[in-house]
Amino acid sequence: MAVDLLPKQAQGVWEMLAAVPLSFPLAGGLNVVTSPASRMAPPSWAGIVVLGDSAIVTAPTDRAALVLRRILAGMPTSSLTSPEAVRAVLPVTEVLGPAVLGYVSRDGFRPLPAGPSVERLAPGHQDLKTLVKSVPPEDAGESGMDEITSAAFVVRKGADVVAAAGFQAWPAAVAHLCVLTAPGERGRGLARQVASAAVAQALADGFLPQWRARLMASRNVARALGFRELGSQLSLRLDLEKLRRES
Repeated sequence: MAVDLLPKQAQGVWEMLAAVPLSFPLAGGLNVVTSPASRMAPPSWAGIVVLGDSAIVTAPTDRAALVLRRILAGMPTSSLTSPEAVRAVLPVTEVLGPAVLGYVSRDGFRPLPAGPSVERLAPGHQDLKTLVKSVPPEDAGESGMDEITSAAFVVRKGADVVAAAGFQAWPAAVAHLCVLTAPGERGRGLARQVASAAVAQALADGFLPQWRARLMASRNVARALGFRELGSQLSLRLDLEKLRRES
């Protein structure tokens, strides 16, 4: 029987992003550490990543780590990335997420047949910038298209780019997928078309493709390409002053 390496690879990604020695518990549960330099969340935020039955948590201060360890240890692992569940027990001022984390191996990838309509552009190409500027700011930020380090794979309507995909090169040889489709062109399969080309490039370059999604439409595109949903991520901005008073 073949060994399923994908979950372990996914764990390695987030263990590295924690920026301090940290590992997912082998028998389930969670590990919490202090890591001001953590890349699991924005600076000064707490980051929670659940993969399978195990979770890791990074906190911006020792005090926050102490409180998070005490309170989160009493919660089911499956609820650690639920904003409602976490807000009920912690002084949270802001959240990002939750986002579902998907990964795909070379063997599991289900590509679309390459078509002549997909064009390759350099990252930062003016036509790509025009697409990003044409969508609502929240869509642009969610997509991450202005931060890709790979080529952009795009589909045009006339002269305009209406769908694009690429990836950001993360630590641990991860390709973090970024996909954006113009609002008026959604529902036509364009996201899957450009994403398929971007994933194929990531695998050819030796990366582990990662798909982070909040919306079901995005998750459906990833599933169609063979991505497996292995866990979830949540970032918390804590009221550190209130934590000090309550602890």
